[in-house]
Amino acid sequence: MIEKGKIWLSPPHMGGREQWYINQAFETNWISTVGPQINAFEKLLAHFIGTENSAVLGSGTAAIHLALRILGVEHGDSVICQSFTFAGSANPIVYQGAAPIFIDSERETLNMDPDILEDALKQIDHSKQPLPKAIIPVHLYGMPAKMIEINSIAAQYNIPVIEDAAEALGSKLNGKMAGSMGAMGVLSFNGNKIITTSGGGALLSNNKNYIDEVRFLATQARDNAPHYQHTQIGYNYRMGNINAAVGLGQMEVLEERIKQKREVFNYYQDSLNRVEGIEFIEEPSGYFSNRWLTTILTKSYEQRETIRLTLEKENIESRPLWKPMHLQPVFKNARYFGGEVSEEIFNRGLCLPSGTALNKEELNKIVTIILQL
Repeated sequence: MIEKGKIWLSPPHMGGREQWYINQAFETNWISTVGPQINAFEKLLAHFIGTENSAVLGSGTAAIHLALRILGVEHGDSVICQSFTFAGSANPIVYQGAAPIFIDSERETLNMDPDILEDALKQIDHSKQPLPKAIIPVHLYGMPAKMIEINSIAAQYNIPVIEDAAEALGSKLNGKMAGSMGAMGVLSFNGNKIITTSGGGALLSNNKNYIDEVRFLATQARDNAPHYQHTQIGYNYRMGNINAAVGLGQMEVLEERIKQKREVFNYYQDSLNRVEGIEFIEEPSGYFSNRWLTTILTKSYEQRETIRLTLEKENIESRPLWKPMHLQPVFKNARYFGGEVSEEIFNRGLCLPSGTALNKEELNKIVTIILQL
């Protein structure tokens, strides 16, 4: 049950047409993991992102898992992943029996540092160890990673890039949409994302063979036979048609949601930019962030916690930035390249409420509380 009166970090925001699409699915009895709503949603996503193909799935994590499977990642391999990210970026590496290698962030976008990535690959190559099978940069909180540099380095070593754009639907780098700049791109439609299908994700690519294989593997790898026959291990990863119907309704308001997210960010920045110790992440030249969550960096862990706990007392949800993967107990033995940038960002960073249905009164309440500290 939704707690009345609480200001949430990033709750779902329906546009009004979702129910119409759901009713269409019910009236035609497409209540399954196949149906016209799925087909339409996939076409809309591919058109919006600017890729040739897309497949909608049960989650963004499932999309990363299938991307790794398609690239042949298996037991004994390694995959490079941004350390400063959500666990869903890294866990699928372990699903495949591979070892994650974590890379620190740079301070401009808070994403994978290309210089550290290049240094890591040089060290691995010089040591005569096998090169990683894939590189997973992440566009955190809507800010695109330095994909031009990352792609250039990846090309030198002939390593495919899986672009984790789960938080960055609608973000752009030099006019190119997040999710269209790697061998494969990943989206998430979890309940807290800029648009939602309740739960869900997508894998996008210009390589039709990749997407055909995704659909095959996501439906238990059922062979083309009149009976159920399987020559490969598959997964139950396909998105349901009802979820896709919600997605169609959400796509109608996506541009509006991006505009609203950016307005929330601008309100916070205009109101708090002069507060001692608080800084905002600016868009570098050529970058466009959907500002999925407004994040601030404070001068210290103590200031961050003072803000967070004071908001919590007022029934307002905020959240520290992601704890880096190389600091997570489950990945304590993983290799890590870099310094302490991501650790510092975690200690000083805070996500502020960024829902697209926030009104000026609620925003003013949040800002006033922070200004009074």
